[in-house]
Amino acid sequence: MNAPFPSPAKPPLRLIIAAPRGFCAGVDRAIEIVERAIEKYGPPVYVRHEIVHNRFVVDGLKAKGAIFVEELDEVPDGVPVIFSAHGVPKSVPAAATARGLEWLDATCPLVSKVHRQAERQIGEGRHILFIGHAGHPEVIGTFGQVPEGAMSLVETVEDVAALDLPADADLAYMSQTTLSVDDTAAIIAAIQARYPHVSAPKAEDICYATSNRQAAVKKVAPECQLMFVIGAPNSSNSLRLAEVAQRAGVCSQLIQRASDIDPAWLEGVDTVGLTAGASAPESLVNEVVDRLKDLREVTSEQIVTATETISFKLPKQLIA
Repeated sequence: MNAPFPSPAKPPLRLIIAAPRGFCAGVDRAIEIVERAIEKYGPPVYVRHEIVHNRFVVDGLKAKGAIFVEELDEVPDGVPVIFSAHGVPKSVPAAATARGLEWLDATCPLVSKVHRQAERQIGEGRHILFIGHAGHPEVIGTFGQVPEGAMSLVETVEDVAALDLPADADLAYMSQTTLSVDDTAAIIAAIQARYPHVSAPKAEDICYATSNRQAAVKKVAPECQLMFVIGAPNSSNSLRLAEVAQRAGVCSQLIQRASDIDPAWLEGVDTVGLTAGASAPESLVNEVVDRLKDLREVTSEQIVTATETISFKLPKQLIA
């Protein structure tokens, strides 16, 4: 019998994995809130909107007994309901309380900090210029903390130029927590140039996890020809990571699972970067690494630009 032909050697691939990446403290907390609520109350537990923007995570929680709905009126009486990590308008918990529903708030504490800051600025008589993306749940939730008309949404530098507010208006600016650090800095500079007396937040609104993940991509991307970002297409922080890589001159691909990888993307590529948005679990990173190893002879390394140790407390209803 003839010996089988040896398999052709796979081309080498250098893989650089960015750190920090993946789950942030707010996402960890939100997922734990759903899991503990299912343990405490038994299934089903209802969740208004995706708890975090990641289909893999949502499907995993569905399998454990979570039911995801878009609006509160889809939640039946007598069952607990959880509000997503992105935050909700004040009217939502008020409506839940009026119906006698037990509710748990999984809003990221850093988003809640922005909510309280908005209330404070309005209470001091200022109009707020809010930097964010129209329609994002976090923006909707923040606008829902203050009276209608008390905030103006600013998405671009051009929006600042188009504002119909007098130069001496009493203003404050704030931002969504998951924006591009560089884009937001440019918009803030435009606001301050046009309104020199505008009140700034006491601390930057963009959260530590967003800033850290973007900084890590800025470090990794210049060494790569291709950057994979694991995240959902409706995840703001994941989209921003892909943009950061592209601005570094690197082709970037936003993928949700390893199965999304087209082997053709690797043609002519010998160095790939890998990161994950704040809603993507490490298991998906491992899955992508395994997929790349199937395709190429991978040598991997990790570049660490920050160490994260932040954690947040759970709602009092879930603390034994």
